[in-house]
Amino acid sequence: MTITNILLTLVVFVIIGIALYYFLKKKREAPTEDVINVDDKTFTLEKMQEFVKRRLDEITKVNLYDIGLSEEELKRRKNKKYELKKALKGCTYGDVNDKKYVKELIFDLLSKEYGVNEANISKAIPFDIPSLLTPQDKFDILLYMYKKDFGYEALTEIIKKYHLAELKYIEGETKPSYVITSREIEDIFEQENLQLDFTDKLSVVVQRIYQHYKGYSSIDEVRDMNIDGISGGVSGLPESFLSQVAQTSDSDYLAQVSEHKVPRACDSIWIFFQGKSIRLAFLSFGTEAELKRVCQNIYKYNNPGQLSDTNGYKINEMKDGSRVVVVRPSFSETWAFFVRKFDVKRSTLEQWFKGEPGSEDSIELLKYLVKGARIISITGEQGCGKTTMLMGMIENIYETMNIRVQETAFELHLRKIYPTRNILTFRETDTISGQEGLDVQKKTDGSVNIIGEVATDPVASWMIQAAQVASKFTLFTHHAKTFPNLVTALRNSMLRTGVFKNEKTAEEQVVQVLNFDIHLKKDFRGKRFVERITECIPIEDRNEYTFDHRKEKTLEGKFDKFFDNATHYFEKITDRQLYVYRNILEYIDDEYVITNPISDANLQGMRENMDESDLEQFDRFVEKHWKKSRPRETVQVSANVEEKVEENVPKRRGRKPKMEI
Repeated sequence: MTITNILLTLVVFVIIGIALYYFLKKKREAPTEDVINVDDKTFTLEKMQEFVKRRLDEITKVNLYDIGLSEEELKRRKNKKYELKKALKGCTYGDVNDKKYVKELIFDLLSKEYGVNEANISKAIPFDIPSLLTPQDKFDILLYMYKKDFGYEALTEIIKKYHLAELKYIEGETKPSYVITSREIEDIFEQENLQLDFTDKLSVVVQRIYQHYKGYSSIDEVRDMNIDGISGGVSGLPESFLSQVAQTSDSDYLAQVSEHKVPRACDSIWIFFQGKSIRLAFLSFGTEAELKRVCQNIYKYNNPGQLSDTNGYKINEMKDGSRVVVVRPSFSETWAFFVRKFDVKRSTLEQWFKGEPGSEDSIELLKYLVKGARIISITGEQGCGKTTMLMGMIENIYETMNIRVQETAFELHLRKIYPTRNILTFRETDTISGQEGLDVQKKTDGSVNIIGEVATDPVASWMIQAAQVASKFTLFTHHAKTFPNLVTALRNSMLRTGVFKNEKTAEEQVVQVLNFDIHLKKDFRGKRFVERITECIPIEDRNEYTFDHRKEKTLEGKFDKFFDNATHYFEKITDRQLYVYRNILEYIDDEYVITNPISDANLQGMRENMDESDLEQFDRFVEKHWKKSRPRETVQVSANVEEKVEENVPKRRGRKPKMEI
């Protein structure tokens, strides 16, 4: 009887222990009590965001060894935990796959644990009452629905369909500007008359929660679109100005500022779309703190260092290859960021010219310049398409040539386009300068040097030196406005770095190296085009001194001949002309026109670097445009003889092709 009692007691304890174990396990996995006892405020975006933060924090910090899982289940849960931690970190760097993973998890948490359903989801965003939707709500819904059909082209489709990228006048402004207003978004939303099911609604809510939790606030989805770039904090009143405004006596202006009718810095969101900077007047970060949060997170990929008051800017790239620049006070007047995107799939010469009149011959000419191994600069203002043009030209470099690239931040991403080619890219860091990077390039068996941007004196100086001896040819970009400005800027860089002391000697080195300049232009409407392609022709330094003084019998005659030689000397020293330049292609009346012929020296050099098939096609191209059937002896241009433009050069609409000295 005693043994039976003991056994029964043990059985009871075992049952109680098992029940207690399952009770504790269920309690740990169950939603918290404040979620179960719901009220009207439970399903607001703020409450749901708090819940998501708390649950994801619990999932990533739970000690799996305390739960008593089997070995297989423990391994599975550990992998899931690691994957979530990795995704939460990666999504802040611009990784769209990690972002998708985190959003799917949030979707499940809200639908399965938090109890969001068709009846209560409108408490977060009033989907059923369009009049209560804000312009941002309507834009988020529009972008989500278009993204289902067009993917990352969604924003482009909206802008093109409703002609949003056009100059327009808005209330209170006397000049037209590129802007998308709240009224336009509301009109588009009304015209679309979208029908959303529960999954669509919850997806919009999930995106709104995600962008304030791990994303980039109001620009989160816009940044992912296939546009040229996006920036924030670049217009409106900074916080530092608000205190000054408070001291003004203009009561009307003060009222407008207090009611946020005057844009603040945190209301500043601009996109760069097909060469146009367009302000998104309907979007805002809401507060200066939110703009600051975005600026502090958007540049963090690969740990580039801390953005601080002493180091007030950072240049980096994001995980998808976008270039990002972030600035902060006191270096700038407000927090601001600039994201520049480069669509590698569209970076071809055909896409760049877009089939305009004369574009076929222009594309052929550019291809032959690259195949002929000419040293080429691509110049123009910011945003005119220099990097895109450079990426398109690289396609025509022969496969046998090794390519070495030097950039400030990774932008070209050539290995994404040509994964089988021998390409290596270097960039500047806090400890390695552009000069040092170019020095390393010299020792990496490269045939072609590509410099993303000649922006500093050491890089410009080394580029000239490397083009002379270190590689077969060089491609680079520069911000010069005219060809003489380009030569002068490169010359001055060589002087400032101490490579040369004499201006004429430095300039002579530049013009001997530089073969062609492709100048790009962007008009006020955002249209981008090749304004000209210019050839640089060095002038031969002929020896014009004579020994005629020996033939003179009188001292006076000898002095005359001596002063003739002295005059030639001082002409060369003081104002010797080192080069002429002429346009071989121009953009005239919305048409690309091939004008002056390429010099025989460059034609000969191009032919020497082409393979047989390209050489045959190139000869036909030259004969077609300039009636040259074979290379002639190299013609040197004398300092006192102006080279004449050949008679067969076409003249269009009464305008003469440029021949400049």
